[in-house]
Amino acid sequence: MDAPITIAIPKGRVLEQLVPRLDAAGLDTGPLTKRSRKLIRELPPFAHAGGTHPGARFLLLKPDDVPTYVEYGTADIGVVGRDVLLEREYDLYAPLDLGIGKCQLAVAAMKGATYPPPTSGLLRVATKFSRVATRHFAQRGIPAEVLYVQGSVELAPLTGLSDVIVDIVETGETLRQNGLEVVEHVADVSSVVVANRVGLKLRRELIAPILDALDTES
Repeated sequence: MDAPITIAIPKGRVLEQLVPRLDAAGLDTGPLTKRSRKLIRELPPFAHAGGTHPGARFLLLKPDDVPTYVEYGTADIGVVGRDVLLEREYDLYAPLDLGIGKCQLAVAAMKGATYPPPTSGLLRVATKFSRVATRHFAQRGIPAEVLYVQGSVELAPLTGLSDVIVDIVETGETLRQNGLEVVEHVADVSSVVVANRVGLKLRRELIAPILDALDTES
């Protein structure tokens, strides 16, 4: 029997939206949704399409770690936000956009601020998406100094650390409550399925049906 298919899944809100998709793909998500601190959840082999499915292993990871586990073959497939793929370079196949976890990467500034500011100096940008921000402002021809900030990025312009931020925006409520507003769209973001290129070739018969079932537009 084949080894179980290993699926890397981000912890958090995306997991809640992903569970019905996995159920529809014929995978019992009981082990995945069971209250436990275990980071590896096992689905034993089960009868499937006249044969025996080898089962599944679900790896519960921080979103930023999902592509690494898939790229190095520890996981066959994974689910990750497109923002992670935009920020870091991976050798992965991304065959499917799930259309869940929709939001955007955007430039935000203090409400009413002139953007871009009419100065000849560097635009100071605070963000955890350093590569995305660097590429964006280079393409716009705006000289920028990009400062890496891990959390509470909205605080940077409030304290004068930066002129603007580049961050994930879902509803914009956090921005509004801190006197900020979106001034420029950078990229649309949603959750995508990524696959190990070699693994997909070797285990296509096992992986492809799951991808097909996850694709609600197919």
